[in-house]
Amino acid sequence: MRAPEVSGAQQCAAPAQRQLISTLRAHRPVRVAVFGDSYGDGIWSGLQRQLKPADGYEVIKYSQPASGFTRYRTLNLEAHAAEQLGDEKIDVAVISFGANDVQGIITDEGKHAPLMGDRWKAQIGKRIERYVTLLRKHDALVYWVGLPPMRDPAFEAQVSAINAFYAAEMARLEVPFLDSRPVVSDARGAYAAYLPDPKTGERTLVRAGDGIHMSMTGYIWITRSLAGRIRDYVDATRTIAEPAPKDAGK
Repeated sequence: MRAPEVSGAQQCAAPAQRQLISTLRAHRPVRVAVFGDSYGDGIWSGLQRQLKPADGYEVIKYSQPASGFTRYRTLNLEAHAAEQLGDEKIDVAVISFGANDVQGIITDEGKHAPLMGDRWKAQIGKRIERYVTLLRKHDALVYWVGLPPMRDPAFEAQVSAINAFYAAEMARLEVPFLDSRPVVSDARGAYAAYLPDPKTGERTLVRAGDGIHMSMTGYIWITRSLAGRIRDYVDATRTIAEPAPKDAGK
């Protein structure tokens, strides 16, 4: 089954597809911009090992460790991304936040909002929508990569709830949500530091020692399907950007 963005690319309707067509026709690298916290750093590392310059990609790191949608008093993510991007266009934007968002907030109106309460969801939802809108103004096709299971049970319960909230927000905003949990969970769907490699069966370390982050191999695993979707999207758009020769089919 083809990803929706592939069909969208073939229809050549959305600004993101038009931007990518412009990039391909100008023979520029496809710019994949990665936003997030320290997980975003890992997502960037995983993607830039799979989407290589030799194949026409430029994977750019815009992530900022220790940041999140609940930490706007420390760093306003929307203002920061706007400053980073300036007037630059990007072809694909990848977002991964959440590990630092396990806390209550003070809303823009100065009210306390406990974690996962209605007021918290309303405020964080507005911030996320503005963030996605900002990236779309730069003509990017936007993806969100969800968080894997965590080793600590209490932290895992909180992250799981946040993950579900972010997935619902992405569905509302029509942003593809890539669920990393099935890729790096054990047979029970729980945290696992080691897993068998799907190709070789070899026992493989996929998590960092802190029980939160991934190993480098783990980051490659959780971005593998996304890298494939991006390649399919670019290849589908390339058929529009580079019409067949006039004598084709003769």
